[in-house]
Amino acid sequence: MRYVSPGREYTRDSRYLTTRITADGRDGFRVEAGRYRLVVARACPWASRAVIVRRLLGLEEALPMAVAGPTQDDRSWTFGMDPGGRDPVLGIERLQEAYLARDPVYDRGVTVPAIVDVPTGRVVTNDFARITLDMSTEWTAYHCAGAPDLYPRALRPEIDAVNEVVYEEVNNGVYRAGFAGSQEAYAAAYERLFARLDLLGERLAASRYLVGDTITEADVRLFTTLVRFDAVYHGHFKCNRRKLSESPVLWAYARDLFQTPGFGDTVDFDHIKRHYFLVHDDINPTGIVPAGPDLTDWLVPHRRETLGGRPFGDGTPPAPVRPQEAVPPEHTPLASRPHTLR
Repeated sequence: MRYVSPGREYTRDSRYLTTRITADGRDGFRVEAGRYRLVVARACPWASRAVIVRRLLGLEEALPMAVAGPTQDDRSWTFGMDPGGRDPVLGIERLQEAYLARDPVYDRGVTVPAIVDVPTGRVVTNDFARITLDMSTEWTAYHCAGAPDLYPRALRPEIDAVNEVVYEEVNNGVYRAGFAGSQEAYAAAYERLFARLDLLGERLAASRYLVGDTITEADVRLFTTLVRFDAVYHGHFKCNRRKLSESPVLWAYARDLFQTPGFGDTVDFDHIKRHYFLVHDDINPTGIVPAGPDLTDWLVPHRRETLGGRPFGDGTPPAPVRPQEAVPPEHTPLASRPHTLR
């Protein structure tokens, strides 16, 4: 599978299935508990957003989750971790089957996250940016008691503006560097990425969170890139001006979120590394997966509480992770240090 186009800068294919699942069912799909299945891969930063938001809002019962394995081939993500290599609810081996059930000539990316309509077996949406916002605004009837407001109405214009910049220059910026097809394209992407990281560091030096004094959608979106930075993007994508752990403000901010229930307890570093280093074989043809980095520093105290802020606002932390959805301890910092996430 080739991800780099020689001589060209990287451009993401953003042709998503934008059908929405809403409280009033205006697109033909009404929010209903148990009707849909959220398909994710813990390796994928876009899917990780949905995993975190679902957990913070307490949607585990209403929106069951299927977890694909960390690698995929030219066709699709697969369910090789499930008994018999099939998702136990959808009965499929490959996520591609749910896309083709919707459109037999579907010719776009088979991406995660995707929400599948269980009765028909068809993908409803893979519009990752909209999925998490709709979890906050359309699935409110199924939020747990004390669910935090991740997309407060008064702050939405600022959150949207921050999200747009973070997506263009950080979330997608690391890919623009990693999949650059020329030295010039790489250099431009590299400079653009680190210029924005510097500005974000300045912003977060005086504020515990990106927008307001609580965790919002904006923090979720930045976190999923930061948590992968040293393990993958620094080396594999050549984003190596400095490591995240060498950027005091951003590193403390990332640790603060990691140690917040709902964030670090969803992160599977083993899946993350195996995905990038095995799937991107035009960048890493040997298929060697690095042994590092040392993960234990993710649990070092961050001291960000001195900036004030209330992580969940007027809400409460999520319930403990369900045993069937827990990340194996050996894929986390807990493998090396007997701490629990705060």
